[in-house]
Amino acid sequence: MCGICGIYHFDPKQRVEERAVRSMAEAIRHRGPDDRGFFFDENLGLGHLRLSIIDLSPAAHQPMTDESGRYQIIYNGEIYNYVELRQQLESRGETFFSQSDTEVILRLFMAEGPAAVEKLNGMFSIVIWDRADRTLFAARDRLGIKPFYYYLDKEQFVFGSEPKALFASGLVPAEMSPEGMSDYLTFQFCLEDKTLFRGVRKLEPGCWMLVTPDGQIKIEKYWALDFHVDTDHTAQYFESRLKKLLEDAVRIQLRADVPVGAHLSGGLDSSTVTCVAASLLDDPIHSFSGGFKESEKYDETRYARMTAEQAGSIHHEVYPDDRQFVDELPGLMHSMDEPAAGPGLFPQLMVSRMAKQHVKVVLGGQGADEVFGGYTRYLVAYLEECIRGGIQGTQEDEKYVVRFDTILPNLTQLSGYEPMLRYFWKDGVFGSQDERYFRLVDRGAELRGMMSAGFTNAVRGYNSFEAFSDVFNSGGLGSYINKMTRFDILTLLPALLQVEDRTSMAVSLESRVPLLDHRIVELAASMPPKIKFEGGRSKHIFRKVVSPLLPKGVVERKDKMGFPVPLSEWYQRDPVRSFVRDTLMSREARSRGWFETEKVAPLLESERAFGRNVWGLLCLELWAKEYLD
Repeated sequence: MCGICGIYHFDPKQRVEERAVRSMAEAIRHRGPDDRGFFFDENLGLGHLRLSIIDLSPAAHQPMTDESGRYQIIYNGEIYNYVELRQQLESRGETFFSQSDTEVILRLFMAEGPAAVEKLNGMFSIVIWDRADRTLFAARDRLGIKPFYYYLDKEQFVFGSEPKALFASGLVPAEMSPEGMSDYLTFQFCLEDKTLFRGVRKLEPGCWMLVTPDGQIKIEKYWALDFHVDTDHTAQYFESRLKKLLEDAVRIQLRADVPVGAHLSGGLDSSTVTCVAASLLDDPIHSFSGGFKESEKYDETRYARMTAEQAGSIHHEVYPDDRQFVDELPGLMHSMDEPAAGPGLFPQLMVSRMAKQHVKVVLGGQGADEVFGGYTRYLVAYLEECIRGGIQGTQEDEKYVVRFDTILPNLTQLSGYEPMLRYFWKDGVFGSQDERYFRLVDRGAELRGMMSAGFTNAVRGYNSFEAFSDVFNSGGLGSYINKMTRFDILTLLPALLQVEDRTSMAVSLESRVPLLDHRIVELAASMPPKIKFEGGRSKHIFRKVVSPLLPKGVVERKDKMGFPVPLSEWYQRDPVRSFVRDTLMSREARSRGWFETEKVAPLLESERAFGRNVWGLLCLELWAKEYLD
């Protein structure tokens, strides 16, 4: 886990200023406090900040070069199958001077070129400079676990692990992107390669890029998630395969030359990772949980303790309070680079900070809800497919659909979602699928109504629904639920992983996500939905496979909450109440003119006003103050 940055001027006579690259590195020093390195080659400069995880010796220093001096590599992430890849390369006669995964990437690239990334199992953003061809190669992992941002104009290519590194170069202005802001006000994240900063782009997950001396870039997608449903295998086959992959994914992600722990929320996913990891280790693993003391509905630690006891872990807990929330949130906006989708990033930071006191690497359960269908909206879509199949008589033809009567016993779990169902089905079950799913993922309708006419005009001209529809319908899928899942994996999941990356790297902690091993994701995508949702149960197959590993209380719980924060309770008193009011009603906020004060002010008078809309406005204002003022 590290931070990377660099500048490539297309004019060969324009030397890169060392000061600029060093300033970029300083802006992201939290990503790699253990070591730093630089490489300058006339019109190119590279910077690297290292968090030492694998091969702690100086031999693993970056930028790393081959014996000829032709290639220079800097890289952020971990390659979990580096042991196996090294063995393959050694069998071909390759020799190594380090024990690092970095050198494995370098030698594999030298042997196979861009195709090398297809063999990597891990999380990564890689940059390789070819001194002979004067080309810059960059690649990002399949799911977007590790970030890569860049800015391109006629004169230069500037890149970094975080946007703040680009701004520190002095070559990239920090300005709001109207298209990115439109996406944010709709989804609370940006679609495809957009960011909230004008001209700053993300290299999309599963892509590599080649930057040539004439200032051209070539981007190719080396991995795309295929939802081709496998109807040739039984549920037993998928269960057996999933069990083996889960164990292997955790096994290889335990590889490290430093202590490894586990985030443990008390939910199914993190409990699975913790228990599997504990079974593979000789010594007890450290586990980390967080909660709030306001009430039981904000505290899952009792479930985490169940799992910790069964796993035999050394368990740690932290209980953040409202004062810490006020103190930490402005800094979190700096760490995030963009406004945050939800307040869960605050306790996530506090748990990460506690974990860093004991370990350098943590495993987490991120991604299973998107991969295995853990959200209620997936169950609703599955119910709809069953209804449509029954009405149209296509249940036998559409093998991903089960009989309606088999899911009836589990429909009671939807009782608390009647408003959502009414909204989702207001046009019936035969209306446009993309329009109805857009209504579910559009989180900003009320928020957009609070924005000023001037602000609305500034972001006019871009249609978020059209952008959404392009992604939603691009896979050529027949299954509604697979369309939903695919969209979420391509868009929502990278946004959640951004939070994972920033909250862990803010405290120089490496976070790994074994359930997003691409082999597991590919297997899940091939499963007929009727296997994933047998009997109308969300995450059915995942739950069935992992249940023998976990405490019964964790498997059977019905109140999984994510990581809720007691914002409404805190808002009833200071310091949170004054902090929110002072921020949104400040002279700076009023003069910025982004929202209608007369609409926001009455909302702030409510004792329990700190909901999604106030959170969205607060994050926007703190972000603007941090990056635009």
